[in-house]
Amino acid sequence: MPESETHRDPAGDASGPEAEPMTPEQLAEAKRYGRAQLRCDLADKALDLAYLAVAALLLARPIDAWLSGMAWLDRFDTLRLAALYVVVFALHAAVSFPLSLYSGHLLEHRYGMSTQSLRQWLTRYAKRLGLGGAFALALFLGLFWVIWLSGPYWWLIATAAFFLVSMVMGQLFPVLILPLFYKVEKLDRPDLAERIGQLAQPAGLAIDGVYRLGLSAETVKANAMLAGLGRTRRVLLGDTLLDEFTVEETAVVFAHEIGHHAHRHLPKLMAAGLLASAAGFWLVDRALAWWVGGPLDYANLSVAALPLIMFSLTLFGLLLEPLQNALNRHFERQADRYALRATGRPDAFRTAFLKLARLNKDDPAPHWLEVVLFHSHPPIAQRLAVARQSP
Repeated sequence: MPESETHRDPAGDASGPEAEPMTPEQLAEAKRYGRAQLRCDLADKALDLAYLAVAALLLARPIDAWLSGMAWLDRFDTLRLAALYVVVFALHAAVSFPLSLYSGHLLEHRYGMSTQSLRQWLTRYAKRLGLGGAFALALFLGLFWVIWLSGPYWWLIATAAFFLVSMVMGQLFPVLILPLFYKVEKLDRPDLAERIGQLAQPAGLAIDGVYRLGLSAETVKANAMLAGLGRTRRVLLGDTLLDEFTVEETAVVFAHEIGHHAHRHLPKLMAAGLLASAAGFWLVDRALAWWVGGPLDYANLSVAALPLIMFSLTLFGLLLEPLQNALNRHFERQADRYALRATGRPDAFRTAFLKLARLNKDDPAPHWLEVVLFHSHPPIAQRLAVARQSP
């Protein structure tokens, strides 16, 4: 790129014209894209609640009675429970598929955010659906066995078990699950690896390595994350980010991730999740008591209660989401301030987030109610304001 078309920071990194604020046309498109995503998210949540309510209140007992008519299922509650889950899950997938196709593929292509063909999207969709369905099936089978064996205090045991499962999944996610969807390879960028090491050492952060995450096979959006627990902890930088960001801009993004470690956000989120799980499972217990219309016979709880449990947990999650988002936004602001202090580069912070807004078509200043209800990150305009206040 000709020198006249760039500006260079004191470290010699070319940030380029892409770091300029959005043009009015780009901003208008970002707002249209954000509104379209919001409508899809609202429709998806409404569809989930409506379907699960119908499944819990109208379909569960008739489907269970139909399955009980099969001798090989009637004799084994666990098999009938698994069959009921498969039926409910398959119907849900069929009902929600048109919206998933529109929001996940058609809308993304309309705004130039997707790099997938329809066939590629369908393959990934099927893989996510299959993996998620199998994992949820195992969880619900385990949950019913906890209820059948533990009695009135099942919700405490389920909370502890869910916490342990979450710990294991946190360790396995970057090494077993993520590679099923994205190409993950060691980052061959000595200059960047050295800068990241300089930032990680003062925070006492032990990482397995720095990896390049092949997001470009799916999207043009840029992203980065610190994933894994213990010996599987690693830095994952999207190739879309690496191709667009300078070393200092990437360092700022990484320093933000270190900020989460420095402020011990993961243990705090796990503790909050533990409390939320306990509350959610206790509310499920009360919903089951209402469903049976009297005292619960835990040892003989009907498998037909499965859709009610699914509905109750989904509803509780939706009601809890604004509180979770508020906590996450607080943590994100703390991580931003840490990144600014650790790097001392508010200029790189500013250009990095301007690029993120442009690449991701992220509305810098969405409506405050949308932020309160649905956003786990502060709006980019607020994050840029923090950088302007930084010395």
